[in-house]
Amino acid sequence: MNTASPRPVARRSLFKAGAFGAAAVAGGLALSACGGGSLAGSGGGGGESKTFKLAETHPDDYPTTLGDKKFAELAEKYSDGRIKIQVYPNAQLGEESDAIEQVQMGSIEMTRISSAPMGEFVPAMGLFSLPYLFDDADHLWRFLESESGKKLLGEVDGAGFKGLGYFDPGARSFYTSKKPIKAPTDVKGLKIRVQESQVQIDFIKALGGSPTPMDYGEVYSSLQSGLLDGAENNEPSYLSASHYEVAKNYTLDRHMRVAEVLLINKDTWAGLDTKDQEALQKAADEAAPFQREKWDAQVETDLEKLRGEGVTINEISDLAPWREATKSVIDKHGAKLGEYLDAVEELRTA
Repeated sequence: MNTASPRPVARRSLFKAGAFGAAAVAGGLALSACGGGSLAGSGGGGGESKTFKLAETHPDDYPTTLGDKKFAELAEKYSDGRIKIQVYPNAQLGEESDAIEQVQMGSIEMTRISSAPMGEFVPAMGLFSLPYLFDDADHLWRFLESESGKKLLGEVDGAGFKGLGYFDPGARSFYTSKKPIKAPTDVKGLKIRVQESQVQIDFIKALGGSPTPMDYGEVYSSLQSGLLDGAENNEPSYLSASHYEVAKNYTLDRHMRVAEVLLINKDTWAGLDTKDQEALQKAADEAAPFQREKWDAQVETDLEKLRGEGVTINEISDLAPWREATKSVIDKHGAKLGEYLDAVEELRTA
């Protein structure tokens, strides 16, 4: 049985504690009985085989899913077959907000999660939701690979997780069903879907819009019905979820570069011996550049596909008015992120 001390659970978990708590207990007892790695772990000499589940929201051929699969392949290789990771794409184990709670409770072992909902569990992760913070992808990765980026990843330890590394989700941009967004004032009055992140909620409010937190799987029908006027996401997500069918105006303002985080349950990690921990970490480190390469290629391909589908793409070249309009968000949420904001600024021209 799991004898670790209780871990903090995010506020929204209070509404689901009964369902997920039962799942965690049942999963933990079953895995303890059969020698699985979810809550107990062997901690032995690396001879026991373990099979872990990794929850993924996106489709089977999506760049983050491909990164998950490469991670699983390398983990099995570097552990000499002792660790097998089953990747479950298409939100088979729940949407991101559900999957992260299940990993925190230990009913599943791993997930690939956006840092935006992670901010509810680890406030410092809200850094990545701050608008127009990074100039481009290279700027983002200079930060992620710096000592500050590694320190930020380590902050998830206090919430019941072990952070194995970052994946690249590109840049998030607006798309709308009716009028296009070409200037900050165009967002005023629009109902925009956001992730469950207070930073993102305040970002939309700063632009005069009406933020609507909603699970990813509900966005298409909500755009179609008019419950939403728009949403925001990267190019592959916009295309793969077919949101372009019901929202044909895409504005490349690239307002957020929200890092993806590869997580494992902290007790599961602690139950591994040193050799298997090293194998998992090495696999994560090598899967990251592979995933980034897949991502960059996918973005170029998907933009061409979107143009072919009749999507109107508006490229924003001058971000100054957007940064000015949303400065209050950084002032509010950046107050406790001083050292990380300083690092971002220092790496802007590195």
